Amino acid sequence: MNKFTNAHIIGTGSFLPERRISNEHFLNNEFLYPTGEAQAKATEEIVAKFEQITGIQERPYAEDLKTSDLAIIASEKAIINAGIDRNTLDYIIVAHNFGNVIVEENYYDTVPNLAARVKGGLGIENPSCVAYDLLFGCPGWLQGLIQAHAFFISGMAKRILIVGADTVAKVVEPHDIDSMLFSDGAGAVVLEAKRSDQASGILAHKAISRCGEELDYLKMGPSYNKAFSGSGWFLKMEGKKVFRFAYEYMPELISDCLRENNLELKDVKYFLFHQANEKMLNLIVEKLMGLWGNPAEAQFNIPFNIHKMGNNSVATIPVLLDELRKGQMQNYDPPKKDDLVVFASVGAGMHINCMIYKV
Repeated sequence: MNKFTNAHIIGTGSFLPERRISNEHFLNNEFLYPTGEAQAKATEEIVAKFEQITGIQERPYAEDLKTSDLAIIASEKAIINAGIDRNTLDYIIVAHNFGNVIVEENYYDTVPNLAARVKGGLGIENPSCVAYDLLFGCPGWLQGLIQAHAFFISGMAKRILIVGADTVAKVVEPHDIDSMLFSDGAGAVVLEAKRSDQASGILAHKAISRCGEELDYLKMGPSYNKAFSGSGWFLKMEGKKVFRFAYEYMPELISDCLRENNLELKDVKYFLFHQANEKMLNLIVEKLMGLWGNPAEAQFNIPFNIHKMGNNSVATIPVLLDELRKGQMQNYDPPKKDDLVVFASVGAGMHINCMIYKV
């Protein structure tokens, strides 16, 4: 008797803009404190320290492409990879944070919603395919998978396209050090419900939202340049507080999710983290290992692509997954049947989520 409804990833796709911006691009920037005063350190020192901490060397920039353009391209690739009729999709969930960004006026266009634009761009004619957006900071794409899983469990859907797309590099200002973190890109998966007598696919998930003093760790705000006369606000981040928040709560959330489902750290084959900051992720893994007594038998893999991709928010995990799944990650084999994969992300809100997936 088939008693499990399993949510399986049957197709992936991603798209990164062709233009690449190296760290040298920022050497002509005038970095300012929030007060508007010039940073005390020389720009060359700031850029060098940034690369040392984050691991980021270059990042893609979308130029004339809109967020919805990136999402459509990644979605097309995922649908082709899945080998399905696109009109059999029940939902399209697009996670993003800024809509389509009009750089010249610092304006964010979200009407119609991006998921509707993706559906139209894909030429899907089925009116029962419902297209909606999800706003959840950097963990938005992963939260989309969690929502899709709920649709499957309730019997409300059989196939869902979940997309993560952002053009974050278009909403930062050159006077902010954190402008070097962000990039543009999109990733997508096709998720399908399957019935079997064994649990596989999405096994479990967990999320938290701490919206007290943490609420403004990431927010929109005016330029640090007091002489700036343009319109609109820019993305602002209290980097040290975000770093500490992720370090404090993400290892515990992952551990709780594993333990609540009778799993151990040694069972995990891959960790796919939101690609935000290499040093931060290394410390999170170190703390996670400590919570389990540093077991020698825990031999998991932690693929990184942040060096070439930067932080493109909701797109980081699906792009990483697509590259890993298609054998494009140097030194990492694609996940194989019965491998356990843990996804985890952290971002504005502040939110953290994780998901346990069995291939």
